[in-house]
Amino acid sequence: MAGLSLQGVSKSFGDHAALSDVSLDVPDGSFVAVLGPSGCCKTTMLRLIAGFETASAGRIRLGDRLVSGPGVHVPPEKRRTGIVFQSYALWPHMNVAENVAYALKVQGLPRAAREERVNRALDLVGLSTFAARRPALLSGGQRQRVALARCLAMEPDIVLLDEPLANLDAHLRASMEEDFAAFHRRTGATMIYITHDQAEAMALADRIAVMDRGRLVQADSPRALYMEPTNEIVARFIGAGMILPAVILGPDGDGMASVEIRGLQTRVRCRKGAVVGNVGAVCVRAHDLLVTDGTGGIPARVERVVYHGGGYVLEVSLEGEPAAMLRVEVGDPAPATPGQHVRIALKDGWLLPS
Repeated sequence: MAGLSLQGVSKSFGDHAALSDVSLDVPDGSFVAVLGPSGCCKTTMLRLIAGFETASAGRIRLGDRLVSGPGVHVPPEKRRTGIVFQSYALWPHMNVAENVAYALKVQGLPRAAREERVNRALDLVGLSTFAARRPALLSGGQRQRVALARCLAMEPDIVLLDEPLANLDAHLRASMEEDFAAFHRRTGATMIYITHDQAEAMALADRIAVMDRGRLVQADSPRALYMEPTNEIVARFIGAGMILPAVILGPDGDGMASVEIRGLQTRVRCRKGAVVGNVGAVCVRAHDLLVTDGTGGIPARVERVVYHGGGYVLEVSLEGEPAAMLRVEVGDPAPATPGQHVRIALKDGWLLPS
């Protein structure tokens, strides 16, 4: 297996800039998810890595090999990348073993070597007993594992997965997440996983690269993305974060800062460098907020109460600014009803780096 490095990679289609100055390092053996909404050019990045598209600028390295750069474009078949597509792309007239062996046969690999690779790949994905079965007789999850086995039989340096669970129902997705995680542990393969699903990315990846409109906006561990987003784009996208303007009253020297939010003075987590008097932005999530009994807190009005199994979510508008809405997770019974005025306090929050 091999690591991956993108340095200042851009891709334009005519006058349209699809990917802009993307730099990302993927260590050998790591599992990286590329996460973002539809249309943010995640798949374009994958196609550039695989060699299906030619980069307009920048360099791509697979291990020590430069496969894309000024005057250099190594074709897909010589990059030793394996791809698992969303649509499986299995031949319906071939059985499982024949599907896995097909590309090896095209390469001219001797029959004995083909059979050895096919058996090893099917064993890795737990489908050894299904070798003679046709794809139509398999479940969606099993067909996806056949596609993964076909990729592995090629012995690629890096495995690229393009939204591989998008066509599966919720139950199968959960099962396949466990399969992908177990497969990664067994093989130590370098894996790039394209997805728009935060839960998938959080469950599977060592590191997540968040994309927005063709740009890489933050690459970090799942916990760091959730707890310490670097900007509003990541804060709003990961975990449905909400942004509150705040005046910085002072850094407290212990990874915390005192801030004032709509008259409420409170402490939030921060990085070093919080400057007194600056206006900043605090990221909060529904479970970071609470409805207070006293006079403290931010004045708000309850607009809607939604039951979420075992508790409620209050949707509240801030006093004097009806368009500014917050979601507050509360227990059962709900402490307020629609139309009631309440006050909202913070249990936790993160001051975005300025």
